[in-house]
Amino acid sequence: MIATIISWLAVVLLLVVSSGLLISRDWRWDIGFLAAQYAGVFWLVAQHWPPGMAAVKLVTGWMATAALGMTLNTISIHREPDERFWPQGRAFRLFMVGMIAVLTASATPRIEASVPGIGLPVIAGAILLVGIGLLHLATDSQIERVVIGLLTVMAGFEIIYAALEGSILVAALLSVVNLGLGLVGAYLLTSSMPQEESE
Repeated sequence: MIATIISWLAVVLLLVVSSGLLISRDWRWDIGFLAAQYAGVFWLVAQHWPPGMAAVKLVTGWMATAALGMTLNTISIHREPDERFWPQGRAFRLFMVGMIAVLTASATPRIEASVPGIGLPVIAGAILLVGIGLLHLATDSQIERVVIGLLTVMAGFEIIYAALEGSILVAALLSVVNLGLGLVGAYLLTSSMPQEESE
């Protein structure tokens, strides 16, 4: 009972921090939200994996976050204006988060009925992260925000995958992909510096 309550609190945490990632325009807040997001992912993955294996997700996520944070701290980011072909503002993004939350609430019981034993909080957390991550990818074009969107989608996928598969090799492979995304994002941010300065 207590574990279920904590799992639902982890889902609420994921909703808050992933919404913060979508709305925030300060990279410092983004890094903090991303680190907190991996704490929620850790708890939901730990519902099906041993704590040691689940901790791999947490540590790898924090390493990818640290790689992005150190890179963003050392370069000056000249943000482009928001995309003109999408509706602007935080209100639109909050509305879209609300739509994803409604979709999650309606889809979670059906998925649990189709694949029993996963757990409602695990399914809800996974759908939330995948949905908000895809919203990131659809509405942002800055390198660091695209990487954050990809990491968010991967985190949601890993939550649901952990409930279905307990292979150590696959867990290691997914961790390498996460870390690789963080390092590729850091490299792309660094390589974009001369172009921004020359402009």
